Amino acid sequence: MKKDTHPKNFRDVVFHDNSSDAEFVIASTVKTTETTTKDGKEYPMFRVEISSASHPFYTGTEKVIDTAGRVDRFNKRRAASAKK
Repeated sequence: MKKDTHPKNFRDVVFHDNSSDAEFVIASTVKTTETTTKDGKEYPMFRVEISSASHPFYTGTEKVIDTAGRVDRFNKRRAASAKK
């Protein structure tokens, strides 16, 4: 086997879903700046906008999550094109 082929920062990370406040502990190499405590142990934390806990495909509910104003911009373009 080749030496030094695996990343050195592979560790357990808490992924925090901002829209549903769900947390998952998954082994990852993602770079993080925050930490959190879960089950009495401190982990690095990475925030995500959407996960299986909040995605409509997995939850079966339709929910609009707009963090960058994309829906508003789309509606404005749609209204402008309807006037023409």
